[in-house]
Amino acid sequence: MPVRRRFLALAVACLALPVVALGADPQSKSSWEGAIARFEQADREQPPAAGGIVFVGSSSIRLWDLKESFPDLPVLNRGFGGSHLSDSVHFADRIVTKYRPRLVVLYAGDNDIASGKTPERVRDDFRAFVDRVHSTLPETKILFLAIKPSPARAKHAAAQATANRLIADEIAKNPRLAFVDVGTPLLDAAGKPRAELFVKDQLHLSEEGYAVWSELLRPLLQ
Repeated sequence: MPVRRRFLALAVACLALPVVALGADPQSKSSWEGAIARFEQADREQPPAAGGIVFVGSSSIRLWDLKESFPDLPVLNRGFGGSHLSDSVHFADRIVTKYRPRLVVLYAGDNDIASGKTPERVRDDFRAFVDRVHSTLPETKILFLAIKPSPARAKHAAAQATANRLIADEIAKNPRLAFVDVGTPLLDAAGKPRAELFVKDQLHLSEEGYAVWSELLRPLLQ
């Protein structure tokens, strides 16, 4: 009888494992297939030239009018709103490396922290993204845009700062990587996010906010 009870307990534990795994990363990769398919359709209609600059990540990238900010540069927007860093890893072959860019600009981790992922998990997903890109394109440079502070996610500021620090430490080990502090310029003298740099939801950047980012980033894209 004790043996049977131990067997049942083990069976229940094994059945529970998939639930734990799903809980660790709630993003369903299939939920982004529509967005990725639209990128691929756009590629078929107008294939991007190799050697450009690919912007990838979550809605802070998706909502950025890159052609307006950098009309003289070969920029390509492959951001998909609501995504996590792990999603950019998952789809990297389809929306990053296939273009053979000389430079990748990544903004992700904001949604990850807000959903409960740890800063260490975000750092590990960044490592995975770098590995995925450099396994195919070892000379491509990757710029990581710091997870931004925002009024809507003020309660996550400490975790965001930790994730930024961990990623910056990782980047310092590799000359093909660069950490871009796009967060500090969004703060006022008291260290609070400047409301005018955000739209009504106080999460996404306003035109003024993107102007700050564009001015900061331009010298790094030349």
